[in-house]
Amino acid sequence: MPHLYDLILNNDALRYIDSSTGIFHTAKDFHESLAIDQTSGLVFLYLDNGLKSIEILLNFLRTDFSIALLSPALNGDYKTNLENHYRPYYIYDPLRVESSDYISFDAGPAHQLFKRKDRVKTEVNRQIKLLINTSGSTGSPKFVKLSEQNIVSNALSIVDYLPVNYADVTPLNLPLFYSYGFSVFTTNSIAGGAIVCTNKTIIEKEFWEEFDQFRYTSLAGVPYVYEMLQRIGFLAKTYPSLRYLTQAGGRMNESILAAFGQYTAENEISFFSMYGQTEATARISYLPPEFLLDKLGSVGKPIKNGRLDIDPDSGELRYYGPNIFGGYATKAEDLLTYQKEDMLLTGDLARADEDGFFYITGRSKRFIKLFGVRINLDEIEQILTEKFNNVRFICIGEEDKHMLVAYTGNKIDEKSVKQLLFEQVKIHPACVKTQLLDSIPLTPNGKVDYMAIKDGILV
Repeated sequence: MPHLYDLILNNDALRYIDSSTGIFHTAKDFHESLAIDQTSGLVFLYLDNGLKSIEILLNFLRTDFSIALLSPALNGDYKTNLENHYRPYYIYDPLRVESSDYISFDAGPAHQLFKRKDRVKTEVNRQIKLLINTSGSTGSPKFVKLSEQNIVSNALSIVDYLPVNYADVTPLNLPLFYSYGFSVFTTNSIAGGAIVCTNKTIIEKEFWEEFDQFRYTSLAGVPYVYEMLQRIGFLAKTYPSLRYLTQAGGRMNESILAAFGQYTAENEISFFSMYGQTEATARISYLPPEFLLDKLGSVGKPIKNGRLDIDPDSGELRYYGPNIFGGYATKAEDLLTYQKEDMLLTGDLARADEDGFFYITGRSKRFIKLFGVRINLDEIEQILTEKFNNVRFICIGEEDKHMLVAYTGNKIDEKSVKQLLFEQVKIHPACVKTQLLDSIPLTPNGKVDYMAIKDGILV
C-alpha cells in the first residue's frame, strides 16, 4: 500500500491556492520546509483551512509522527486537558501565542508551532498515523485510531467513484479536523488539480466571490450546508464551472435532497449522497447520482473493497473493509496498540431494498450531528451536571437538527443552559431546547426511556 504523502507528492497537477492572495504552492514547495525531528511520536495539529495549516500537515505526513487532528476553536481548558492526557511532542495552534510546557519551534513566529520543553516523547504504535477526535466540539480525550492503510485505501475507494480529475478546483470548505473534510483534502490531493485553502463559509459574501474567481468545480457539504444553500438562493442560479456536489455527515431532509436532485439533473451536475463514519476513516457507501431521485434517502451501496450487511437479530448495519479503524484511545497508554477489527458495528439501524440499496432507519448510538459536528450526548449531560446542582439531565437529538435538554430537579433558566453550551462546546443556542420533567421515564429493565421522552415532548 503506497503512503499518502508519496501519492500527494507524485500529483504534478496539484496546487494549493491561498484564497486571500491567489498565490499557489505545490506539495514539493512544502517538502521538508520545516526541520522536524526525524523521530516518531505524537503531534497535535489544531488546524484551520488556511495555507499555513496545509504546510504544517504535509510536513508531518512525511514523517513517522502520529497526527492528532483537532479544532483550533476548542475551549482552552479542553486543549490543556487533552495535552496533559497525551503529552504531544509538537503542537501547532494558529490561535496560540505561548504555552507553559512548550517552547516556540524555530520555524518563524507565524507558524505557531511548539515543541515540548522536557522533550519527553509519548510512545505510539507505528501503525497509528492519524487520530481523529470522536467529539469535534467537546474536546473528549477519546480518539479514533487510523493507520496509513486505512487512510489510503479509503481515499482510493472514494477516487474510484467520485469524478475527481486534474482540472478540478476544489475549496476546503469543511474543517480539516473533521473526517469528511480530511477526505476532501486527501482525495483531491491525490487525484485533483487545485485546492483553494479558505476559512470562508458558504454564508459569507467573500466565499462566493472566491467561487467566481477560482471557478470551483465541486462543493462538499453536510446537511446543514445544503439547507443554508437552499435558503440563500443557490438553486435559483447557475454555476457553469460546477461539475459535482457531495453530501455526507448525517441524514439530509428528503425534500431538500429532492430539490437538489432535480436541480442537478436539470443542470448536468452530479450529486453524490454518501454515508460514512470516522471509525471507517470517512466513507462506507455512496448513492450514484443517477439513482438519487429513484432511491431518495438511500445511503446507496458499499464503496470499492467494502461490504455491508444487517445483523438479523438487532437490525444494526455492519460494515467490512480495509478502512476500519484500529480501536479507540482515551489515554496515552492506548496509543501503544492498534487492533483492526474485521467488522464495524455502525450503531445505525438499517434496511435494504430489493435492489440492494441500504437505508438508515434509526440511530442506536448516543451521538448526534449539529451543523455537521458530531456531539456526544453523554458528555453534554456531564458538562451540565457539573455546572448545575441537584439536577438530572437527559439529552436527546431531534433528527440531527436540535438537541433537547430534558431535566428533573431545580428549575433552570434556559438562557443559562444555552450560554454554557455555547461557551464550552460552541453549540449554537438556536439548536438547544430545554424541558423540565416531573420524572424520568424508564424502560422495563430500568434504563432511561429516551423514546418516551422524545415522543412526549417533541410531538
